[in-house]
Amino acid sequence: MTDFEPILPVVVIDDARDAEPLARALVAGGIRQAEITLRTAAALGALRTMSAIPGITVGVGTVLEPEQAEAAIDAGAAFVVSPGLSDAVVAVCERRRVQAVPGVATATEAMRARSLGLRTLKFFPAESSGGPAALSALSSVFPELEFVPTGGIDADRAPAYLALPSVIAVGGSWMVPRTAIAAGDFAAIEALCRAAVGVVR
Repeated sequence: MTDFEPILPVVVIDDARDAEPLARALVAGGIRQAEITLRTAAALGALRTMSAIPGITVGVGTVLEPEQAEAAIDAGAAFVVSPGLSDAVVAVCERRRVQAVPGVATATEAMRARSLGLRTLKFFPAESSGGPAALSALSSVFPELEFVPTGGIDADRAPAYLALPSVIAVGGSWMVPRTAIAAGDFAAIEALCRAAVGVVR
Protein backbone atom coordinates (compact mmCIF):
# COMPACT_ATOMS: atom_id res chain seq x y z
CA MET A 1 0.00 0.00 0.00
CA THR A 2 1.17 3.50 -0.81
CA ASP A 3 1.66 5.89 2.08
CA PHE A 4 0.29 9.03 0.47
CA GLU A 5 1.53 12.42 1.56
CA PRO A 6 -0.94 15.35 1.64
CA ILE A 7 -0.11 16.84 -1.78
CA LEU A 8 -0.30 14.62 -4.88
CA PRO A 9 0.78 16.38 -8.09
CA VAL A 10 -1.24 15.28 -11.11
CA VAL A 11 1.14 15.56 -14.05
CA VAL A 12 0.42 15.91 -17.76
CA ILE A 13 3.76 15.62 -19.57
CA ASP A 14 4.33 16.06 -23.30
CA ASP A 15 8.02 15.13 -23.58
CA ALA A 16 9.58 12.27 -21.62
CA ARG A 17 12.89 14.18 -21.60
CA ASP A 18 11.29 16.54 -19.08
CA ALA A 19 10.63 13.72 -16.63
CA GLU A 20 13.96 13.69 -14.82
CA PRO A 21 14.23 17.46 -14.18
CA LEU A 22 10.55 17.46 -13.19
CA ALA A 23 11.10 14.71 -10.63
CA ARG A 24 14.10 16.53 -9.20
CA ALA A 25 12.12 19.80 -8.99
CA LEU A 26 9.34 18.01 -7.10
CA VAL A 27 11.76 16.49 -4.61
CA ALA A 28 13.60 19.80 -4.17
CA GLY A 29 10.25 21.46 -3.52
CA GLY A 30 9.42 18.99 -0.77
CA ILE A 31 7.09 16.68 -2.68
CA ARG A 32 7.94 12.98 -2.89
CA GLN A 33 5.11 11.59 -4.97
CA ALA A 34 3.44 12.16 -8.34
CA GLU A 35 0.70 10.80 -10.54
CA ILE A 36 1.57 10.73 -14.26
CA THR A 37 -1.65 10.81 -16.26
CA LEU A 38 -2.02 8.66 -19.37
CA ARG A 39 -3.13 11.59 -21.46
CA THR A 40 -0.08 11.90 -23.72
CA ALA A 41 2.19 9.60 -25.68
CA ALA A 42 5.08 10.56 -23.40
CA ALA A 43 3.39 9.34 -20.22
CA LEU A 44 4.81 5.81 -19.97
CA GLY A 45 8.33 6.95 -20.84
CA ALA A 46 8.10 9.68 -18.22
CA LEU A 47 6.79 7.18 -15.69
CA ARG A 48 9.69 4.83 -16.40
CA THR A 49 12.23 7.62 -15.91
CA MET A 50 10.68 9.14 -12.80
CA SER A 51 10.11 5.81 -11.05
CA ALA A 52 13.86 5.15 -11.22
CA ILE A 53 14.77 8.38 -9.40
CA PRO A 54 15.39 8.00 -5.66
CA GLY A 55 13.20 9.92 -3.27
CA ILE A 56 9.97 9.95 -5.24
CA THR A 57 7.08 7.50 -5.53
CA VAL A 58 5.37 7.61 -8.91
CA GLY A 59 2.00 6.25 -9.93
CA VAL A 60 -0.16 6.50 -13.00
CA GLY A 61 -3.51 8.19 -13.56
CA THR A 62 -6.36 8.24 -16.09
CA VAL A 63 -6.22 4.44 -16.35
CA LEU A 64 -9.32 3.28 -18.21
CA GLU A 65 -8.42 -0.23 -19.40
CA PRO A 66 -6.69 -3.24 -17.81
CA GLU A 67 -4.07 -3.20 -20.57
CA GLN A 68 -3.12 0.33 -19.56
CA ALA A 69 -2.71 -0.79 -15.97
CA GLU A 70 -0.44 -3.65 -17.07
CA ALA A 71 1.73 -1.33 -19.17
CA ALA A 72 1.97 1.25 -16.40
CA ILE A 73 2.94 -1.32 -13.79
CA ASP A 74 5.57 -2.67 -16.18
CA ALA A 75 6.89 0.91 -16.45
CA GLY A 76 7.22 1.20 -12.69
CA ALA A 77 3.90 2.55 -11.41
CA ALA A 78 3.61 2.19 -7.64
CA PHE A 79 -0.13 2.90 -7.70
CA VAL A 80 -2.87 3.05 -10.34
CA VAL A 81 -5.51 5.81 -10.32
CA SER A 82 -8.68 5.69 -12.41
CA PRO A 83 -11.41 8.30 -12.91
CA GLY A 84 -14.02 5.62 -12.15
CA LEU A 85 -14.31 2.09 -10.84
CA SER A 86 -13.30 -0.67 -13.26
CA ASP A 87 -13.41 -4.23 -11.92
CA ALA A 88 -10.94 -5.29 -14.63
CA VAL A 89 -8.39 -2.60 -13.69
CA VAL A 90 -8.74 -3.46 -10.00
CA ALA A 91 -8.19 -7.14 -10.83
CA VAL A 92 -4.94 -6.35 -12.65
CA CYS A 93 -3.71 -4.32 -9.69
CA GLU A 94 -4.57 -7.09 -7.25
CA ARG A 95 -2.77 -9.67 -9.36
CA ARG A 96 0.27 -7.43 -9.77
CA ARG A 97 0.18 -6.35 -6.09
CA VAL A 98 -0.04 -2.65 -6.90
CA GLN A 99 -2.53 -0.36 -5.19
CA ALA A 100 -5.63 0.60 -7.17
CA VAL A 101 -7.23 3.96 -6.40
CA PRO A 102 -10.47 4.15 -8.40
CA GLY A 103 -12.62 7.23 -8.64
CA VAL A 104 -16.04 7.48 -6.99
CA ALA A 105 -18.52 10.32 -6.65
CA THR A 106 -21.57 8.66 -5.08
CA ALA A 107 -22.48 6.39 -2.17
CA THR A 108 -23.37 3.58 -4.59
CA GLU A 109 -19.93 3.74 -6.18
CA ALA A 110 -18.25 3.84 -2.77
CA MET A 111 -20.21 0.74 -1.72
CA ARG A 112 -19.12 -1.11 -4.87
CA ALA A 113 -15.49 -0.22 -4.24
CA ARG A 114 -15.82 -1.25 -0.62
CA SER A 115 -17.30 -4.62 -1.66
CA LEU A 116 -14.14 -5.22 -3.71
CA GLY A 117 -12.02 -4.73 -0.61
CA LEU A 118 -10.79 -1.27 -1.53
CA ARG A 119 -10.30 1.29 1.21
CA THR A 120 -8.50 4.17 -0.56
CA LEU A 121 -10.59 5.91 -3.18
CA LYS A 122 -10.34 8.94 -5.41
CA PHE A 123 -13.21 11.43 -5.00
CA PHE A 124 -13.69 12.69 -8.56
CA PRO A 125 -14.57 15.14 -9.97
CA ALA A 126 -14.28 16.73 -6.55
CA GLU A 127 -15.36 20.32 -7.08
CA SER A 128 -18.23 19.63 -9.47
CA SER A 129 -19.43 16.75 -7.29
CA GLY A 130 -20.11 19.02 -4.34
CA GLY A 131 -16.68 19.74 -2.92
CA PRO A 132 -15.70 19.27 0.73
CA ALA A 133 -19.32 19.30 1.93
CA ALA A 134 -20.28 16.38 -0.31
CA LEU A 135 -17.16 14.43 0.60
CA SER A 136 -17.78 15.05 4.29
CA ALA A 137 -21.30 13.64 3.95
CA LEU A 138 -20.04 10.62 2.00
CA SER A 139 -17.31 9.95 4.56
CA SER A 140 -19.76 10.04 7.45
CA VAL A 141 -21.34 6.75 6.38
CA PHE A 142 -18.09 5.09 5.31
CA PRO A 143 -15.73 5.80 8.23
CA GLU A 144 -13.34 3.05 7.13
CA LEU A 145 -12.70 4.65 3.73
CA GLU A 146 -10.02 7.22 2.96
CA PHE A 147 -10.10 9.59 0.03
CA VAL A 148 -7.88 11.43 -2.43
CA PRO A 149 -10.08 14.19 -3.89
CA THR A 150 -9.09 15.40 -7.35
CA GLY A 151 -10.69 17.59 -9.97
CA GLY A 152 -10.85 21.38 -9.99
CA ILE A 153 -8.84 21.75 -6.78
CA ASP A 154 -6.30 24.55 -6.51
CA ALA A 155 -4.11 26.04 -3.80
CA ASP A 156 -7.02 28.01 -2.35
CA ARG A 157 -9.39 25.03 -2.22
CA ALA A 158 -6.95 22.36 -1.01
CA PRO A 159 -7.01 23.26 2.72
CA ALA A 160 -10.77 22.70 2.99
CA TYR A 161 -10.34 19.12 1.75
CA LEU A 162 -7.27 18.42 3.85
CA ALA A 163 -9.19 19.50 6.95
CA LEU A 164 -11.47 16.47 6.53
CA PRO A 165 -10.33 13.45 8.61
CA SER A 166 -11.09 11.08 5.72
CA VAL A 167 -8.78 12.89 3.27
CA ILE A 168 -5.24 11.53 3.11
CA ALA A 169 -4.11 13.56 0.08
CA VAL A 170 -5.34 16.15 -2.39
CA GLY A 171 -4.60 15.69 -6.06
CA GLY A 172 -4.10 18.65 -8.36
CA SER A 173 -2.01 20.15 -11.11
CA TRP A 174 -1.64 23.70 -9.83
CA MET A 175 1.95 23.05 -8.70
CA VAL A 176 2.93 21.30 -11.96
CA PRO A 177 1.47 23.45 -14.77
CA ARG A 178 1.71 21.72 -18.13
CA THR A 179 2.95 24.93 -19.72
CA ALA A 180 5.78 25.30 -17.18
CA ILE A 181 6.87 21.69 -17.75
CA ALA A 182 6.87 22.18 -21.53
CA ALA A 183 8.83 25.44 -21.14
CA GLY A 184 11.41 23.78 -18.91
CA ASP A 185 10.70 26.21 -16.09
CA PHE A 186 11.50 23.77 -13.31
CA ALA A 187 12.53 26.53 -10.93
CA ALA A 188 8.95 27.80 -11.04
CA ILE A 189 7.65 24.30 -10.44
CA GLU A 190 9.95 23.88 -7.44
CA ALA A 191 8.66 27.17 -6.01
CA LEU A 192 5.04 26.13 -6.56
CA CYS A 193 5.73 22.81 -4.85
CA ARG A 194 7.23 24.55 -1.84
CA ALA A 195 4.14 26.75 -1.62
CA ALA A 196 1.85 23.72 -1.94
CA VAL A 197 3.65 21.90 0.87
CA GLY A 198 3.38 25.06 2.95
CA VAL A 199 -0.41 24.85 2.69
CA VAL A 200 -0.48 21.73 4.87
CA ARG A 201 1.92 22.95 7.56
